Amino acid sequence: MNDAISTETAEHYTWGTVCDGWHFVRSEDLSVIEERMPPGTEEQRHWHQRSRQFFYVLEGEFTMQFDEHATVLKSGQGIEIAPGTPHQAKNASGADVRFLVVSQPRSHGDRLV
Repeated sequence: MNDAISTETAEHYTWGTVCDGWHFVRSEDLSVIEERMPPGTEEQRHWHQRSRQFFYVLEGEFTMQFDEHATVLKSGQGIEIAPGTPHQAKNASGADVRFLVVSQPRSHGDRLV
């Protein structure tokens, strides 16, 4: 049976010290997660050996830091991260940012620092 899923019904987890994630799709070959990052938070710089990711901003402002540059995304914008590309998600703004992370195959277990 296919039921609607939302942050109210999805499996929730926390990462970092105060960031939230909700698993919308969690299979071996595909992952779709909504995440929330409060102001001033960031993840550890890392890369994925196999996983290709797409980050899509739902609300707020999101910074994706690469080796040589950073890309700032606003609501309604997204960015693709190819396997092997070092990256770091940051919220340098003064408000929460919410975004979708689509990974194929799933990125859990494929994170290298």
